[in-house]
Amino acid sequence: MFDATSSGPASFGPDFMALLAREVLRERAGALIAEACAWAVGLSDQPHHLRVRGRVVTTGLTIGARAITGQPLSGEEDGRLELGDARPGSFQDALNAVTADGTLIAERFDREVVEPFALETCVLAAERARDTRAAAWAELLDELGEDGRDLVEVVRVGEWEAPLRIDAEHLVLAAIGSAPLVQVEAEGLPLSLVRAAEAVTRAAAPAPPAPDPARDDLAGALFLAEAAVRESGLTLPVPPAQADRLLELLLAEGLLPEEVPTLLASLPVEPATAAEVRATVATLGPGA
Repeated sequence: MFDATSSGPASFGPDFMALLAREVLRERAGALIAEACAWAVGLSDQPHHLRVRGRVVTTGLTIGARAITGQPLSGEEDGRLELGDARPGSFQDALNAVTADGTLIAERFDREVVEPFALETCVLAAERARDTRAAAWAELLDELGEDGRDLVEVVRVGEWEAPLRIDAEHLVLAAIGSAPLVQVEAEGLPLSLVRAAEAVTRAAAPAPPAPDPARDDLAGALFLAEAAVRESGLTLPVPPAQADRLLELLLAEGLLPEEVPTLLASLPVEPATAAEVRATVATLGPGA
């Protein structure tokens, strides 16, 4: 297996979330390298291109055939500076190669591997901060003007993702950048097969149901109802004997009678209790 323990220089400021995100990235280094290797599978079979006097042309070889012969995969007119001194035929050299549309393979790698992995890592770091450093987390949310319900949005507002991408890229290059492309592909083949199977499963799954606007409109009412039941002292799940008291509590919270039947399915009540409450509501007029 490749060594995934080294990483590039730190790119973070002093705030605790940035440091925590980097810590989580180090813990997930092995997973990142595995994903990079799996992503590389199939690169060898793609046509090789070079940019010659401003035009992208095919060399007539695949990337793999050129790599095996020790010829550089990237041309002099293309490439990122940080990828420039790559060993011919290596994974780093392949990242610096140009594609048929004139972009670099590295751009697709960033988009498909580095960016989602960095975002996921930041979200995991946010979850850890929320669960283990409640006071600091609350203070951070206050500074960002976020309520913390959408951790992806918190990460984007906090701007921890972009610097973490740099560290993630450095980590990948330190671990497998100089390795021959064919070796990286061989390392990633098992996980690549798993990812392919997962993609087939997702494609075969039925489409998720369309959002129910009515249910979205009841989100605030459900929040009030759950709080009322939780603080009511009623037996949970609420038995039929307490059905009248349950309805009183819900109406006292400002819920409309017509909202109650829909909300009952999401509350901790016995089926018989829900039926009794619905029967009582049916005798009430709208807004009673």
